[in-house]
Amino acid sequence: MSLVNKLAEERRARLAAERLLELKQAELSAANRKLGRHALALTKQIGEKQAEVATVRDENEKVKSDLTVANAKIEVAERRLWHSIQTIEDGFAFFDAESRLIGANTAYLNVFDGLEEVAPGITYKRILQLMAEEGIIDTGDLSCRDWQGMMQDRWSSISPEPIVLRLWNDQYVKMVDQRGLGGDVVSLALNITSTVRYEAELRAAREKAEAANRAKSAFLANMSHEIRTPMNGVVGMADLLCDTVLDEEQKLYANTIKSSGEALLVIINDVLDYSKIEADKMTLHPEPFDLERCIHEVTMLMQPTIKNKALSLVIDYDLFLPTRFVGDPGRVRQVLTNLIGNAIKFTAEGHVVIRVTGVPDPVLGRCAIHVAIEDTGIGIPKSKLGHIFGEFNQVENDRNRQFDGTGLGLAISRRLIQLMGGTVWVESEEGRGSCFGFRVTLPMSDEQQPVLPHFPRQLRHVLVVDHLAVNRAILSKQLAQLSARITCCASGAEALQSMDDEVDLVLSDHDMPAMDGLELARELRNRGWTEVPVLLLSSNSNSAQNHPGRCNVQGILQKPLPRAELFRRLSNLLNGVQAGPQVPSLAQDEDRPDDAPDRPQSPGVQRKMRVLAAEDNRTNQLVFSKMLKSINIELRFANNGLEAVEIWRDFRPDLIFMDISMPKMDGKQATMEIRREEAGTGRHVPIVALTAHAMSGDSDGILAAGLDHYLTKPLRKDLIHARIIDAQPGDTLPVHAENGS
Repeated sequence: MSLVNKLAEERRARLAAERLLELKQAELSAANRKLGRHALALTKQIGEKQAEVATVRDENEKVKSDLTVANAKIEVAERRLWHSIQTIEDGFAFFDAESRLIGANTAYLNVFDGLEEVAPGITYKRILQLMAEEGIIDTGDLSCRDWQGMMQDRWSSISPEPIVLRLWNDQYVKMVDQRGLGGDVVSLALNITSTVRYEAELRAAREKAEAANRAKSAFLANMSHEIRTPMNGVVGMADLLCDTVLDEEQKLYANTIKSSGEALLVIINDVLDYSKIEADKMTLHPEPFDLERCIHEVTMLMQPTIKNKALSLVIDYDLFLPTRFVGDPGRVRQVLTNLIGNAIKFTAEGHVVIRVTGVPDPVLGRCAIHVAIEDTGIGIPKSKLGHIFGEFNQVENDRNRQFDGTGLGLAISRRLIQLMGGTVWVESEEGRGSCFGFRVTLPMSDEQQPVLPHFPRQLRHVLVVDHLAVNRAILSKQLAQLSARITCCASGAEALQSMDDEVDLVLSDHDMPAMDGLELARELRNRGWTEVPVLLLSSNSNSAQNHPGRCNVQGILQKPLPRAELFRRLSNLLNGVQAGPQVPSLAQDEDRPDDAPDRPQSPGVQRKMRVLAAEDNRTNQLVFSKMLKSINIELRFANNGLEAVEIWRDFRPDLIFMDISMPKMDGKQATMEIRREEAGTGRHVPIVALTAHAMSGDSDGILAAGLDHYLTKPLRKDLIHARIIDAQPGDTLPVHAENGS
């Protein structure tokens, strides 16, 4: 190879080596740069990790510090909690899921004083064994094994029932155990010794109080009997004395004795009823009754007072309200008597209005009844309205009492209405009168409600004459049912001016100023109105009946008059039946319809009605015989129950009046013997109880013995007469009783 070629190859090789070197140097520079960047990144990461490590180190130090503080607080809380548990007087213990004791306070461990075995780790089963074997617990009628089994079964339940244990030292502990979700149990041992002893004292006190209450009830019943027995003689004889010929001074004395005796009986009744209410012994005895008739019976009892005070007593019974309900008629009468009696007592002049409204519910078969008694009396101050129904409260104060009474009537009425599920209320303005009322819901009776009687012809025009607007309004509202034209007149003179040829009836009040009802009737006859019937409404029908002008009227009706009686008398008048004076009996039987005809009398009968009275008290026999002296009956007395049964066998009475408390054999035993002998014979003699027992509930036991009726002493002549008339057989001579009885 030539030198030139060799030099050329060397030059090319050198150039190639130089280029390779430059390439390697470039690669080396690039690697150095990459390595530098990686080193920088690694350095940065190392710095960050170092910072994180420092932060974690700081946080660990803080957590350690917080844990130290928290542990300290927990220790303090635990010490405080345990200190609190130790200070309570009741036992407190913890058990784990294996029923091993974790810990207990001193009160819990003190029960096991001297038993070092009772410590954390002991099982509940072993605790029960120690309690039974060491005599710590009084197992009562159970053996130790049975008691332990019973307690173990209780402990094993999910939610153990509390149980009371009696310890050896007569201490009582109530165990209350609560199981947690993990099976741990918290056990409380509550010392209830004082509570148990207090309950025992309460039971003893209650038994003592009940015994005292029974003794009080027995005393009140006996006191009622003992007082009523002589009061029967006092009031009965005073009543009979008033019927004899007396001068004015003697009448005053006799009436004073009678009214004082009756006032004493009212006080006795109030005290007895209130004692029953306070002892929660007052019960209701529901039965079908006629509310409208019940109200009229109560008002009839008020007539003597109404007459003496010259007041007007008016009854406004809703025309569309049923009259027959189911309730306790005796208690309803008692409430009405209290409220109406109060209205009359505190009213010197004017009137007393009894308004009865209601809303029947035929679907439910009941009726919401609203009774209001309005008066024009002294009224009640607003300051006393709030406690007027309280015990022993009256309008007058003790230094200026014008009105007698126990102050219990309204309180008893309120409690009775509440017992019926109703409410009482009062509205009053001092000096202008009061309005007492009550609301009560009663079931309607299944018996047929009263309906209008048959009228042979329609009344065209009726003249209503009364000086009181309230009377005119009520009468016109009642007569509006007959589709007649009603003209109301406030006086006799106005009635004379209003007469025309279409007037079919004049319905006039008796006691009116200027011209009374009898004078109006006479003037009508004098002016030629001889064919127009006149009916007189009078608060004193006996006086009107004996008046010479009686011949000018076709009927005298006793006020206040039930609607049914008014319509019946109108029907009789239009049918041509002579309407005589009507004086409703105070004791007319609830079950006897208003229009029941008189019993037929067989022609030619000779025997008298036979009545037997069993009464051991000679004074009461005298009073009874004097009450019946004007009645055409054959009366015999028996001194005790044995005599009553013997006389009944031979005498065969039509009616027996039976005293309840008698020697040898009482009235209930005698009645049961009579009923036993009557069995199967078809005979049933009516027996009426005569008793001084007046406590609520006494009638139940008496009537359950077979007696038919129940009368409380002191006896009332009109009640006795009414029972005799109701029981009179049709084959006996007529009974002629006084006062239309």
